[in-house]
Amino acid sequence: MMLIEQTTVPGTALPVAQFKDHLRLGTGFADDGVQDQVLETYLRAAMAAIEARTGKILLSREFTWTLTAWRDLASQALPVAPVTQVLSLEIHDRLGGTEVIDTARYGLEPDMHRPRLVSTGLCLPAIPVGGQAVIGFEAGFGAAWTDLPADLTQAVMMLAATYYENRADGGVIGQGDLPAAIAALLQRYRTVRLFGGGGAV
Repeated sequence: MMLIEQTTVPGTALPVAQFKDHLRLGTGFADDGVQDQVLETYLRAAMAAIEARTGKILLSREFTWTLTAWRDLASQALPVAPVTQVLSLEIHDRLGGTEVIDTARYGLEPDMHRPRLVSTGLCLPAIPVGGQAVIGFEAGFGAAWTDLPADLTQAVMMLAATYYENRADGGVIGQGDLPAAIAALLQRYRTVRLFGGGGAV
């Protein structure tokens, strides 16, 4: 299985000004913007770490997910959340042939932790031996920073600040662990894995 990000978060969507306020950086100087690129880098790093930890996409963008078999013939849990729409479904055979599946044959079952691609009939389209299904979808809480839940925006700010304050050491915060206060903010967004991963997204 392979998840590929097809679009990226534009720099204009990132809260650089709010991050400056969070860090209590001085303003009103001629070189106010000199650190903007650095601050954006730490914001992106913090977002990526939180998305990886929680399986939740913060700012909206498009993805494709490739898999070789359905876990359930009638539905398939998607790898991240929240998913706002399924854009496409293609079946590829081992010889390179592609079938674009009619959108009337599938739909989205929204869920904060395990959104699902569901068949509108009995089964999802069969994936041939040696073939793949490629699902295109859009995920994220919204396109604007203000669309995110307050606890997630706070977690991003806190983690980005930790990276910034430890930049002399390469932003390392120790063994890949998040500070306890940030981990607490993320706890309700983490997906509980059941049955050895069989029920996980």
